[in-house]
Amino acid sequence: MKISGHTMGTPGITVSEALHLFHAVGIRSAELVWQNDYSAGIPEDASPEFVRTIAETARELEMEIAGLTPYMSDFNSLDTSVRRRDSQRMEACIRTAEAMGCRHIRVYAGTFKQGDRDYEKKWDWLIDSLQRLGTTAFQAGVYLCVEYHFNSMTVSAADTAKLMKAVDSPGVGILYDQANLAFTHLEPFEQAIPLQAPWIRHVHVKDLVFVDPSRPFTADAVARVKAEDRAVRSRVVGEGILDWPAILRALKQVGYNGYLSLEYEYRWHPQDLPDPAEGFRRSFETLSRYLAELE
Repeated sequence: MKISGHTMGTPGITVSEALHLFHAVGIRSAELVWQNDYSAGIPEDASPEFVRTIAETARELEMEIAGLTPYMSDFNSLDTSVRRRDSQRMEACIRTAEAMGCRHIRVYAGTFKQGDRDYEKKWDWLIDSLQRLGTTAFQAGVYLCVEYHFNSMTVSAADTAKLMKAVDSPGVGILYDQANLAFTHLEPFEQAIPLQAPWIRHVHVKDLVFVDPSRPFTADAVARVKAEDRAVRSRVVGEGILDWPAILRALKQVGYNGYLSLEYEYRWHPQDLPDPAEGFRRSFETLSRYLAELE
């Protein structure tokens, strides 16, 4: 398994500077945000020259681009124009990944919030969109990695496994993120990993502590939780409640040998965490030790 940095953790600096920061602490791969108006990301409307420059910087540092992280989610909208818009944006992200030699793209499983209606219709449109996009991705040598995420149609590990069976595409897999299951009070890793094992293509690594473990999870958006709704605090890997040595052992037992992307949430919760240089160094050293012990 290879440890990767994630530019979610490096707001305020450029992609190139983030790659150099990761390299300086020993990390040799990076997952890049793909979004406009974020300095440490690839803009959706980036020129081919910009994309080539980032790819060349990575090659000069002998780093791999592990994945791209876009933020669109309306693949299941009942509005055809909205659904088509986000599918076209994902197609552009796939082309960027192909140009950079990147094989993984994080994908939200549509949008579905508490109180929403038309579940079956939205579920059917999600399957249709992912089948179409999965074909495009597979032809480009890219995996679309569906992340179970609040306010999407795959909140739990079971939801995501159900979606994989319905989509049944070689270009669509799962992004495993145990922290997302932990703070939504869903499956422990002992259940989640076996449920998803055939489809796990990418892994996010982060850690947390509960402020109030009994507080129900709430959020009104897909990408992030408002400060007033948070029942957890982000932590450096190894300094929270997640048993990463056991999780890594379970991943190895099901044959996972891909990237472990440090989804350091400094972009969203800087008050919880040390500055990126220190936080990535500590996370990398801890995760490296866990992997060495695993071997």
